[in-house]
Amino acid sequence: MPASPSTARAINDRLALSLLQQEGPLTAGQLKQLTGLSRPTVADLVERLTVSGLITVVGESGEQRRGPNARLYGIVADRAYLAALDVRTDSVSVLVSDLVGRVLAEGSVPVAPEEGETAAVEQAVELVERAAKEAGASGDGGQLHTVGIGAPGLIDPATGELRDSAGLPTWHRRLVAALQERFPQARVSVENETNLAALAEQREGAARDRDTFVLLWLADGCGAAVVLDGTLRRGASGGTGEIGFLPVPGTTGLPTATDCSGGYHSLVGAAAIVELAREYGVGAGGLSADRVVEEVVRLTVGGDPIAPRRGAGRIDMRLHRVGATSHDGAALDPRPNPAPPAERAARFLDALADRIAVGVAAVVAILDPGCVVLGGEIGPAGGAALATRVEERLRRMSPLATEVRAGTLGGAAVLRGALLTARERAQDELFAAPDR
Repeated sequence: MPASPSTARAINDRLALSLLQQEGPLTAGQLKQLTGLSRPTVADLVERLTVSGLITVVGESGEQRRGPNARLYGIVADRAYLAALDVRTDSVSVLVSDLVGRVLAEGSVPVAPEEGETAAVEQAVELVERAAKEAGASGDGGQLHTVGIGAPGLIDPATGELRDSAGLPTWHRRLVAALQERFPQARVSVENETNLAALAEQREGAARDRDTFVLLWLADGCGAAVVLDGTLRRGASGGTGEIGFLPVPGTTGLPTATDCSGGYHSLVGAAAIVELAREYGVGAGGLSADRVVEEVVRLTVGGDPIAPRRGAGRIDMRLHRVGATSHDGAALDPRPNPAPPAERAARFLDALADRIAVGVAAVVAILDPGCVVLGGEIGPAGGAALATRVEERLRRMSPLATEVRAGTLGGAAVLRGALLTARERAQDELFAAPDR
């Protein structure tokens, strides 16, 4: 059954808007070529979208012949403002963009839950308010249209709300309601942080050529996101990818329903990685796991130690001796380790790859995704050196061919994913049925 005229117009309009989103400003002639529509049909949709305030003339194409086709049309970027949040257990990061995704303001703030839930929520909301004001998305300058939030924990598939999970701050759940109250016109939604990271890696990162893959999130905790045939899978209770609870060999016990410390988390969580590095004589107190992995990789490929980031010290890669301490006074592994630094670094990466491969093999055996992306802060820090080691071990453990890649977006993937989902939601609403 052929589409009705109104349905056909809506389809054509959305196609044109999608092209303008992907390609940037286009002439009517370019829209005709890319859509395959007739010249009169393109002229009609350009007029409709212009009248509706969704597109406008943003310049000229520079063609010799001036005329309607030489005008460049682009999406009206300030038609809507979007906010994306990355909510961690002890911090919140935010960015505000326009409708085409151009970042206008961003910021972050540490959150001290010990000061109380109310104070934590207020800190987070004030951060969003400041960023919105800086971007012009408050007062007379406009309003936030959509807010996308990435947070750890389970999202109830029936309600779309963050579930009450053991070990997560209760202020996380209150934050959604507080933002909705502060920005009553905004559409506020929350999604699991690992799921958002997977969407970002698929659109902008290491999985751009993959419709089916698994993202393994390696940071303070661990998790997994499953994308099958281009669709993110959440599971019956929203718990797909809770790999930290996976029982694996090499731990001192079994996980429980409220504590994943006996599961895969015990092998690949940030604290476990730092401890593993100390065992191999390549770690120093006070540095994050991704920082340790980053410099260890540099040593294994023959590079010089990287310069310290602001506020962080360089890892002490010298031979450890009994009673030695790091630059910040933290005790190092007291056992002497006579191996050269590069050799110790390689051994550490091998041991870390062994641990990661245990969980990856379990995922591959069930899902056969063909590709696993190592994300979070740890995956990109390990880069190809770590990903290659994991893939080599996986080939020995599984008959299923699986490529292992390092993520390219790191911790920023959550914010990027939250922004992408916010933008899609806003565009779905604004682009769905422009005025006729």
